[in-house]
Amino acid sequence: MTVGPPVVLIGPMAAGKTRVGKRVARILGTGFQDTDKLIVAEHGPIPALFDEFGEPHFRALERDAVARALASDDVVALGGGAVLAPETQELLASHRVVLVTVTPEAVAARIGDGRRPLVRGGLRDWERIYAERLPIYQKLALLTVDTSHRPIDAVAQEVAAWSTQTA
Repeated sequence: MTVGPPVVLIGPMAAGKTRVGKRVARILGTGFQDTDKLIVAEHGPIPALFDEFGEPHFRALERDAVARALASDDVVALGGGAVLAPETQELLASHRVVLVTVTPEAVAARIGDGRRPLVRGGLRDWERIYAERLPIYQKLALLTVDTSHRPIDAVAQEVAAWSTQTA
């Protein structure tokens, strides 16, 4: 493992990566970075970026945000599609990567707000995208945790404990 984040969280949209990541950071006494939030802070809302410039432009911004976040000592949560970039996959190979999963039933209420550009068609879009990305997630992850029916604090405790054992 290289110097850098104690944990990097990957997984599908609305799985709870940010919520878990913030709690893991608190437990470990580190900072926290969410690459989607970094992009929004620097470039504006993600749906607007998709609508105005398209997905390839967003993915370029995302690759840059991921590289910067992975150079930090903070817990990092990546956007659901960040792992699609081969450059990001290479960077993740030297980090403690945790796959955060969630069932379709549990995620349904989380994606119903229409703010996520790739799942404007609802749960069917989410399931399709998750199925397409799952092999990449599984290839990169050293640990998998599910947020469907467990308290976020319990998930965060598990991830924090695992990260200190693998350090």
